[in-house]
Amino acid sequence: MRLPPKWVRRGILAPLVIALALVVVALLPAWLAIAVIVSIFVEPRLRTPRLLVMVAVYLLWDAAAIVALFALWVASGFGWRIHSHGFQRAHYRFVARMLEFLFWNVHWVLRLDIDVRVPEGFHDDDEPRVIASRHAGPGDSFILIHAVLNWFDRSPRIVLKDTMQWDPAVDVVLNRLPNRFIAPPPVAGTAGGRRRARRGGAPSGSTALALTDRISELASDMGPRDALVIFPEGGNFTPERRARAIARLRAAGLAAAAERAARLMNVMAPRPAGLFAALDAAPHADVFLVAHTGLDRIRTVGDVWRALPTDKTITMQVWNVPRTDIPDDHDARTDWLMGEWERIDGWIEARRR
Repeated sequence: MRLPPKWVRRGILAPLVIALALVVVALLPAWLAIAVIVSIFVEPRLRTPRLLVMVAVYLLWDAAAIVALFALWVASGFGWRIHSHGFQRAHYRFVARMLEFLFWNVHWVLRLDIDVRVPEGFHDDDEPRVIASRHAGPGDSFILIHAVLNWFDRSPRIVLKDTMQWDPAVDVVLNRLPNRFIAPPPVAGTAGGRRRARRGGAPSGSTALALTDRISELASDMGPRDALVIFPEGGNFTPERRARAIARLRAAGLAAAAERAARLMNVMAPRPAGLFAALDAAPHADVFLVAHTGLDRIRTVGDVWRALPTDKTITMQVWNVPRTDIPDDHDARTDWLMGEWERIDGWIEARRR
């Protein structure tokens, strides 16, 4: 679905979220009472009440964020100093506290725990980092940014899909901070790719160049304890996307890479261009590689419903890759990245046994 223009997102969607949150607050006690009574007799796991509470919490969280962000905008001189260092730090602190509150509720309502495992010496220096993570499961990007801010103690610069701007709070706060919303080029053979071809759209090479330029710009001026966060797979893992990623490699004549990608059962073959652009723009930054498992098999609304309450622990494993271990040559670097994704795939597979 095409993203609406900024004036629609800020002038219509944001007030609608606030109004909807107020309606939910007013009606929640009655809805919750009915849901609890029904659940006692129909579903002993209390799925409906839990889902109602979580939806209400998220709407209130989003609405409160919109109001607070408006207050920050006013305090900055109606946007005059919104990009100053002080207000940037204020926004990072605000996001960190909001994510703490959200995941506190997730823990108690959905019985979801997060276990982050980091290597020894992980916090020893203030040098900037490039964080490359697998992408799978509902809300995994929120979990990762929560970890980056509140556990890694770093300021994230995120490369993420432009569709995330449908959420008004995410739209406002992340556009005030150094992040890049991107619209990945449609995959050849998909409906989006065919529409672009019929329109005579820009060739994929020029589109990819524009994306890598934006990522390079984002990474080039990172300071102490900054971290660029990128998801090299380009989207949430699904079997269909995995198959398309393999087909894309075969169509490009990369038979050996396609064979390696076909052996990856839990992740998709990474798209190297964005990550490599970040590495070239930040030549002294080491890399954090992030694997996680726990929610990756929850892909549809039905999966979410069946999983409630989750009673799960999301395990997040971080590897620190020194920059000296990353080749400079493009082909060797591509081989290195695929090898790291094979390691992530193996780690996930081992967790499932």
